[in-house]
Amino acid sequence: MKHNVILMIADDQRFDTIHALGNPQIITPNFDRLVARGTSFTEAFIPGGSSGAVCMPSRAMLHTGRYVTSWDDDGDTIPDDQALLGEELARGGYATIGVGKWHNGTRSFARSFTDGGNIYFGGMWDHWNVPVNDFDPTGRYDHIRRFTQDAFSSKRITELPADRINLGTHSTDLFADTMIEKIQAYADSDQPFFMYGAFMAPHDPRVMPDKYSAMYDSATIDIPDNYLPQHPFEFDMRAQRDESLEAYPRPIAAVRQHIADYYAMITHIDDRVGDIVAALEATGQLDNTLIVYVADHGISLGQHGLMGKQNLYDNSIRIPMILAGPEIPADQRVAGKALLLDMMPTILDYAGLPVPDGVFGRSLLPQIQGQAGGRDEVYLQFTDKLRGLVTPDYKLIEYRTVQGSHTQLFDRHTDPNEEVDLSHTAAAQPIIAHLRQRLRALAAAQGDLDFYQGQKFWAREER
Repeated sequence: MKHNVILMIADDQRFDTIHALGNPQIITPNFDRLVARGTSFTEAFIPGGSSGAVCMPSRAMLHTGRYVTSWDDDGDTIPDDQALLGEELARGGYATIGVGKWHNGTRSFARSFTDGGNIYFGGMWDHWNVPVNDFDPTGRYDHIRRFTQDAFSSKRITELPADRINLGTHSTDLFADTMIEKIQAYADSDQPFFMYGAFMAPHDPRVMPDKYSAMYDSATIDIPDNYLPQHPFEFDMRAQRDESLEAYPRPIAAVRQHIADYYAMITHIDDRVGDIVAALEATGQLDNTLIVYVADHGISLGQHGLMGKQNLYDNSIRIPMILAGPEIPADQRVAGKALLLDMMPTILDYAGLPVPDGVFGRSLLPQIQGQAGGRDEVYLQFTDKLRGLVTPDYKLIEYRTVQGSHTQLFDRHTDPNEEVDLSHTAAAQPIIAHLRQRLRALAAAQGDLDFYQGQKFWAREER
């Protein structure tokens, strides 16, 4: 008998935002229970992004198992010849249900799902008034509506497919309630289901029901050890929208408030994840359902003097990754490096279905079951500006921007918060030389040299 699968994804939730995984300040009792029921990857990454809207290529990687260099349009659309997770599961006999945010085009959504509800085709939006679509079995989604994106500051018009706006319903509640409705609807079905539930939170604007904001006093929130008033050097990021959300230098009180609001949004998600799990239990489906919880990337919020995710620091590229359900060991931590794009082959493997050709990701089931097979290194990139490499011992980040070239080297054992750049020390030079060789080799393997005009990128290596 095939198990049901529920894959939930948050927007902007970094790896260190679950109480049971080491954050004593955040309130996440339901995530904590999920951690206790299942296996958590403590070094789960995204490999970076090809645009400032990191969530778009990141979610394309999740659904295709392919690498970030696989699309000419950053994953805004997914070519028909690239297999999709939902599409493969549907071929394998699953009912496939899509709920919430879908940032990769209407056609790929229609290919992926046989059912769904309250579908949002876009990026960030007002959480209280989300333009959504009912499931359309024809897959057209051609009810295009016009919105003034920033009605009180610009005339910029955005066009989105939308049937309606649910006025005054927070996106987290809208999507969680829809997931619960679908769980109840499939309770008596003999067909296994795959449900993809995509939250818009905790992405800004960081608003939430008063119940959750009241749980956090910004005055008591810890400032991260790697907080800085501003980044040590410019790397062509100040024009990014995320970096304009707070003044320079970053005021400590303001950073505390950003973090408090961020935690409140995550606690809101946690509350609703508890309701989703309760619905599975009430309908007798919990013991037959794999629950997967991940995020599309993290966020800085004052770490390293940054506010956004357009960088290669751990706060932006490491994510929560929890799997709980039948045949998944309970209360287990796996330290082997995993990628978000490993989710597609992992879920297909779990469902007993073949992994299509062209998939870069690997099934994580061997690691979950205690076997060898984890990655030793992860190749990183952000647009044409940054390249990086994570190894068991070090992280190397290379910057090549109009504002100059820089190198950073961090010791992953002694400096987990990436506060001490070793790149200018004599002892670091042979390490950097070796890591650069690996960077070139991995760039060539990913087709990155051509896609990002990499020969120019590597031409300047002065310090």
